[in-house]
Amino acid sequence: MAITKETVQDKIEVVGDFKHIQVRTATVIKEDGVEISRSYHRHVVAPDADITNESADVKAMVAQFHTDAVKKAYADHLAKAK
Repeated sequence: MAITKETVQDKIEVVGDFKHIQVRTATVIKEDGVEISRSYHRHVVAPDADITNESADVKAMVAQFHTDAVKKAYADHLAKAK
């Protein structure tokens, strides 16, 4: 009886006016190769976020969608909200 645990980012999507990046991570528990449990965790990467610990896939999405114009618009939005 072998129990294994696998963690995978199974969904990365861009949402909203400021191109927030939602990342869903699935944790899959298997017994003898048969899935017995799956749970999810989500986190959001904002245009002003530190992406040091993000995966290569998320960093690529940030490079594509978090342009200087998007970052400025987001900063302006946050400044208005204060």
